[in-house]
Amino acid sequence: MITITEAAQDYLAELLSKQEDALGVRVFINQPGTPRAETCIAYCRDGDVKEEDEERKYDKFTAYFEGRSLPFLEDALVDYNKDRMGGQLTIKAPNAKMPRVNEDSPLEDRINYVLYNEVNPALAAHGGEVSLVEITDDMFAVLQFGGGCQGCSAVDQTLKGGVEKTLLEQLPELSGVRDTTDHSDRSQAYY
Repeated sequence: MITITEAAQDYLAELLSKQEDALGVRVFINQPGTPRAETCIAYCRDGDVKEEDEERKYDKFTAYFEGRSLPFLEDALVDYNKDRMGGQLTIKAPNAKMPRVNEDSPLEDRINYVLYNEVNPALAAHGGEVSLVEITDDMFAVLQFGGGCQGCSAVDQTLKGGVEKTLLEQLPELSGVRDTTDHSDRSQAYY
């Protein structure tokens, strides 16, 4: 899975020693499996640990790995290198942006997979993009358009005839899509 070098363990333990209420560190990936994936390490406090997290004890601290991020953290490396300015913690997660989605993956991951691999390449021709903001309790995917799609006069057609149709065909558990984009800004609009 993920390797945390001795140097990185020492550095993280030192940071944690200055925190009174930290249980350890939490390692996770924002937007895993997408081009926007970002690997993060944060202080883990009471209430941050989730049932699906994997706990790993190191000599000087405990790390909690977000369950959803585990497949994307495979072969990841956390290292610390000292330099003249003090040092730098680096995280390399070569699989963070790789789509690793199947029918058992969380709905959010499956939506992002469709958006980034099927919808956004088509929108990119017009300088546009769409991203998932949230999934509502009534199973609507709330989306935000950007680039050439923001303020575009054809966005309603794109939303219903393109994006929603594509998502509902592949993810029938969705009820539909909603757009939260402020389309009054037409400075980047394609049409």
